[in-house]
Amino acid sequence: MSAQRRSILKRLFASVAGVAGLSASTQALAAPTPEKKVAGIVTQDDIPLYSGSTRFGNLVFVSGAGAHFEGDIKSHTDHVLKEIEKELIKAGSSMEKVLKVNVLLHDLNDYKAMNEVYKGRFGNKPPVRTTVATHAGVPGNSLVEIDCIAYV
Repeated sequence: MSAQRRSILKRLFASVAGVAGLSASTQALAAPTPEKKVAGIVTQDDIPLYSGSTRFGNLVFVSGAGAHFEGDIKSHTDHVLKEIEKELIKAGSSMEKVLKVNVLLHDLNDYKAMNEVYKGRFGNKPPVRTTVATHAGVPGNSLVEIDCIAYV
C-alpha cells in the first residue's frame, strides 16, 4: 500500500472517528481526572458510611438529608431544604445551580404539602426532579429525604 493511500485512509478514519465522537472521548480519557473532594463524612463505629457532599470537577453531589424530629411534612421539608442549601454553599454552589433532585416521601399523600414548601426554593428555573414514596418509609423516621446534584 502506498504512503499516499495510507495517508488518505488515516484522514478518512480520523474524520469518521471525529463525526462518531471517538476523538472527543479519546481526548477525555487522556485528560487528567479531576480530584474528588469530600465534605462531612458520616461514620458509624468509626467506619465511614457516606459523605455529606462530594465535589468532582464542577459537579457537586449532595447526599440525602432528612428531618429527624417530631413535625409535619411542611416542617420536615423546610428543614431538609435548608440542610441541602448549607451543603451546597459549603461546596461552593447554590440552590439556583441544582440540576437534579430526588425526593423520597414517607407517604405519597404528603406530595401536595411538600410541593408547597419546595416551590420556588431553587429559583425561577427549577431542576429536574424525581419524587417517589418509599414502601417501608424514609430512614430515621423522617417524612422526607432529599438529595441533589448541582454545579459550581
